Amino acid sequence: MRITKVVPNNRKRAFEVHTRGKLHTLPYAILKPTPTRDNRVVEAQVDEDMGGEGFVYCLSSGEQGAIHIDHVLEYNRDPAYMADLVFYKLTLGAQKAVKESGLGVREIIRRLGTSPAQFYRLLDQTNYTKSMRQLLALLHILNYEIDLVLRTQPAPAPSAKPMS
Repeated sequence: MRITKVVPNNRKRAFEVHTRGKLHTLPYAILKPTPTRDNRVVEAQVDEDMGGEGFVYCLSSGEQGAIHIDHVLEYNRDPAYMADLVFYKLTLGAQKAVKESGLGVREIIRRLGTSPAQFYRLLDQTNYTKSMRQLLALLHILNYEIDLVLRTQPAPAPSAKPMS
């Protein structure tokens, strides 16, 4: 996800991070270096060296910091980002399970009833278009039991809510 614009708001002590169609806030208090009343943000801009997926800021003291969009999305608990994060962790678990299983790749592919290309896409942690059903089937083949635990999360801080 690309950042389209970043605006420092010294009055609210937070960055306003604009993406396509969304606005997220990121409070100064969680940043390193941390902007203060005496060491304000003097400049912030989208960093093209990060492919537009981050921004840099400069304080009046000359200190600089860089923030990636993942940090902003995680802080704001963006629903799509949080779902992708669960998918990512589950895929890493599947990769580990395949290595530890003792089964050959051909045998796993045969049991899944899929192609080698699809099997490797299933283990690609950057592929979010794969089927959750196939991933769970793979873990079942590898003798893993999946238990889903639903817990309530603590309410986000007031500054964590996107501004409208």
